[in-house]
Amino acid sequence: MNKRMLLYIFLLVGLLPLQAQQKTYKEKQNYKNWVRIAPKFDDAFFQTEEASRIGDNVLLYQLETGGWPKNIFMPAELSDEEIEKVKAAKKNINESTIDNSATTTEIRYLSRLYLATNKEKYKEAAMAGILYLLSGQYENGGWPQFWPRPTGYYTHITYNDNAMVNLLNLLREIFEKKVPYTYVSDELCNKARVAFDKGIECILNTQIKKDGKLTVWCAQHDEKTLLPAKARAYEHPSFSGTESMGIVQLLMSLPNPSQRVKEAIENAVVWLEENKIEGFRYEFFTNEDGKKDYRIVPCKEGEPCKTLWARFYSLDDCRPIFCGRDGIIKYNVSEIEHERRNGYSWYTTNGSKLLRDYKKWKKKMSSPEIGGLR
Repeated sequence: MNKRMLLYIFLLVGLLPLQAQQKTYKEKQNYKNWVRIAPKFDDAFFQTEEASRIGDNVLLYQLETGGWPKNIFMPAELSDEEIEKVKAAKKNINESTIDNSATTTEIRYLSRLYLATNKEKYKEAAMAGILYLLSGQYENGGWPQFWPRPTGYYTHITYNDNAMVNLLNLLREIFEKKVPYTYVSDELCNKARVAFDKGIECILNTQIKKDGKLTVWCAQHDEKTLLPAKARAYEHPSFSGTESMGIVQLLMSLPNPSQRVKEAIENAVVWLEENKIEGFRYEFFTNEDGKKDYRIVPCKEGEPCKTLWARFYSLDDCRPIFCGRDGIIKYNVSEIEHERRNGYSWYTTNGSKLLRDYKKWKKKMSSPEIGGLR
């Protein structure tokens, strides 16, 4: 093994959490580690044999639709038996998804690998992935979480975990021909641009209006009525603080926003300002079963206290809501079971960055050079 290869293996290991580093990075582990490290490789890494080995794994997991399943740690070395199982699963087309950054992560990785190696197999697979994304768009501009899976909440227009936002950001990189998408044909770039514009229109059309006033978005919307929709038992129709932040960031990134886009941003920011949670913080502790846990408690006088937003708020009265796997809505995160309380992100502090970015956006919009249509 040459020195460059060793350097990149050490880099890869260094990017993983300490818990993951207790294994070798080639062992199976949490998919989040793949999503975390894949964008951080520098260009030189993609010229190594190790990058191609991982790329071949990415090819192996690609489904017949052109998309990928979620929750796969792509660098893991597979046994012959595991390889055969993955090959057999290629026909499981209903596992194709954009959830948990699946498909978009793989398209980016393969595109960078093609740019470094000029190997057609990586380009062809990335192109198949892009075509898969375009094929899933509804006429109203939204995307489901999974397709062609025909039933269940998977068919809803999905903002949850920034699924549609991540997809739209990728399409924009493609039609703007940003590196590594310089290989994409003008024809396909034009299709990506049209799909992007339809996606923005869908976002505007799904913004929740309450008492005649625009607010924010739900984590998922019905693909036919565009109304807030239920997903898993603990994901009720609601105002979503977390997902709405990602949507607003996307809208603020548009270079020449229309008046309608500006109004969507302004109203969403007003709602987020009105529903921030101040004066409370996380308190971590070990519960009576010896498990790590947390509760939300008032901040002590004089101590640092970050502004919080709940992930979900009631559509009726904007109270933060929480839910376990029993589907029963609670108004205190401590009232749901330990597994769901600690296995799901019920609060976020990302709104503070969004509000700072909004002030910069507002200043930019006051410039006379900015205006006209998106």
